[in-house]
Amino acid sequence: MSYDGSATTVMATTGAANSTTAATVDPSASAYFNASCMDFLLIELVPMAYRMAAELAAREEEYLAAVPPSQIRSSTSNGKGGITSPALVSSNGETGGTGKASVADTATVASADEEELREAALYRLDMLGYRVGLGICERFSRDKSRLTDTLDVIKFLCKDLWTMIFRKQIDNLKTNHRGIYVLTDNAFKPLSKMSLEKGEGERSLSKAQPFLYFPAGLIRGALASMGIIATVTAETTDLPGATFQIRTQGAKS
Repeated sequence: MSYDGSATTVMATTGAANSTTAATVDPSASAYFNASCMDFLLIELVPMAYRMAAELAAREEEYLAAVPPSQIRSSTSNGKGGITSPALVSSNGETGGTGKASVADTATVASADEEELREAALYRLDMLGYRVGLGICERFSRDKSRLTDTLDVIKFLCKDLWTMIFRKQIDNLKTNHRGIYVLTDNAFKPLSKMSLEKGEGERSLSKAQPFLYFPAGLIRGALASMGIIATVTAETTDLPGATFQIRTQGAKS
């Protein structure tokens, strides 16, 4: 991402400031949100999303296996849509296929299935985060004055909301003043609790990446509740740190 040299640091906090943050946050926040429950949720959320995606995929395979190939061909040939299963159609040899699969073909299908399963799990994590962020922000901010400036909304997210959920402020906020904001948490709580072997390097970062989809969705939902449509991407390059990039609608690089 390029800022054309115009990026500015809007907010930066120190470790000392973070240690006193909990004392300055609204005490009533605990009535809307239980941080301990969130800790347990974040630990189990990613494995749960993968299990749900695998179970749904297995049910779909069972359903496709139970549908006669003739019904699949008729539903697709009459132009009304329906279920399409190339493997089932070609296995009877009526579509020009041999009905045989090589080892390479099997490996390709398996790889594609794994990628599809991963995408389904990550999408589910993002949407779960979106719903949680939407609900939390609506409840937490309903008795507060409406924020109209986008930068004020981002600051509210970095300070009040982040403290309520993760018990610390965002460490650094940068913006190019054209709709792009970069939030950096040097010790992101969900990643600090991960158990990873030393020396894994890129493999550790790859394992940590799925755990960023829920908080990214949470940010997106919180912004949506305050009238800001945005896309949020997250990455980690040095555990347990995490960076979230917010690109608001109409933003310019």
